[in-house]
This record gives sequence, C-alpha cells and structure tokens, in this order.
Amino acid sequence: MILVQLLDIVLPVFLCIAAGFAWARSRLAFDNAFVTQLVMYIGTPCLLVATFDKVRPEPEAFAQIALASLTAFVAMGLLAWAALRLLRLDPRDFLPALTFPNTGNMGLPLVLFAFGPEGLAFAIVVFAFSAVGHFTVGISVSRGAFKPRELLTLPILPALAVGILLVVLDLRLPLVVGRAVELLGNLTIPLMLLALGVSLARLPLRRLGRATLLSVLRISIGAASGGAVAWAFELGPVASGALVLQCAMPIAVYSYLFAERFGRASGDVAGGVIVSTLMTLAMAPTLLLVLQ
Repeated sequence: MILVQLLDIVLPVFLCIAAGFAWARSRLAFDNAFVTQLVMYIGTPCLLVATFDKVRPEPEAFAQIALASLTAFVAMGLLAWAALRLLRLDPRDFLPALTFPNTGNMGLPLVLFAFGPEGLAFAIVVFAFSAVGHFTVGISVSRGAFKPRELLTLPILPALAVGILLVVLDLRLPLVVGRAVELLGNLTIPLMLLALGVSLARLPLRRLGRATLLSVLRISIGAASGGAVAWAFELGPVASGALVLQCAMPIAVYSYLFAERFGRASGDVAGGVIVSTLMTLAMAPTLLLVLQ
C-alpha cells in the first residue's frame, strides 16, 4: 500500500517528463528558451505569490526554513568544493552542478505531490535561494567573474518580497488579482516538467563514468546536507521533508547552460544532468519512504 502511494507521487512527474522527451524525439517544435523565460518571469513568481496567498506558514517557520535553506546551500558548496579538490577536478567546471540542484523542474512537483500545499510553500523558499545562488555564485564560478547587477534581473526576488509581506502582515490579495495570479502560477509545474523532458532529449550523453560520478556526488552531498541541516534546525516533518527532498534533487539544466556558455566541461555536465535525473527518479520512492 505504501509503495502504491509512493508511486502515485513519482509516476506523474516521470510521465510528464517522458511526455516532453517524446515530444522532442518526435521533432515537434518546442521553444525551450521561450518556455524557460515564461516560467522564470511569469509562472514561478505567480506560483510563489499564489502559494503564500493561500498557505500561511507561521512567520517563525518561514524565517527558520529560509535560514535553514541558506545554511544547506553553504554546506553543499563546501562539501562539493572539498570533494572536487580530493578528486582533482576543477571546481570551475563542476562546483555549480554539485551545489545548486534542480529545485524547480524536479523539486517543486515532487514536494507538492508528497507534502501538499504546505510543503510546496517551504519548497518555494528553497527554490528561491537556489535560483539566487545559481545566478550569482553559480554563473560567477563558471564565468570566472561576479556581476552583481544580474541580481536585478531575477523576477523571483520581488515576488519573494511580496510573499514575505503577505505572510508577515497577514494580508490577502484581492479576489480578482488572486485568481489571476493563481491561474498563471498553475502553468509553472507542467511547463517545467515538459521543458525538462525536452532538455533531456536534446542533451548529449558523454563519458558515462564521469557523469555517474557527478550524479552520485550531487545526490549524496545534497541528501546529507539537507538531512543534517533539518536535524540541526529541528524543523517540523513537512519542512524537513521539503528541505531534504529539494537538496537531494539532480543536477540542474542551468548548470549545463552555464558550462556550455563559458566553456566549462559542458559535455560532462550534460551527461550528469541526464544520469542524475534518472537516478533521482529511481531513488525517489526510497527517499520519500524515509522522509514520510
């Protein structure tokens, strides 16, 4: 019975990714760049605001998961750096891939199906830290230079500010605005999963050994960091589940895009995206069983 419940969580995610994969393999048109921009600039900010308009974690719990998220990403970054140095791999090539997981395409739907709207609220906080980290630390490591003005282009930051105000001041959006924001936010998760499937179909799979090593490191570092931080902060069951699940997600497609853009072992990172995603889907029922 428990296995059936776990499959009910994982299989919808797998089927949506498979639909995107099949779409790309059928050579039907799919503008991944447009969909990514649509999700980043409209869908995700609306999903964040709509979630906090409906689900109200206590301000203390909100602050706690935010601090725990920041701590977890610092821990993942330090562990990833140490592992890469030990293996004599260039951190500029692989540190972003091992530090910032796919908390959007994979993490949000899995947490939603596993822990419901309350879990999604916590998962979005983790996702916000991941997005900010990816477009500051991640892109800076890949590029070899830091450009702070890129923070101004992240639409999730003003959306997060609105969400914080809704929670802290106990405000509600006007009904018409709330419904419009919710409709736009609802497109986010399906489009994320389809885009992930399309990306997996288009990415090259090279050097399977290196890809497998990166995948094992990403998932193990994430699960260990998330579990340790959740224990140290004494998070509740739902917040702990959301944090650990988000931290244990596979290598994000953005890591490949940055590696490709700045000439940082993009073939190895692309293979890691594919292998770690398949690994996560295979291991998700076991991880969910432990968390639940």
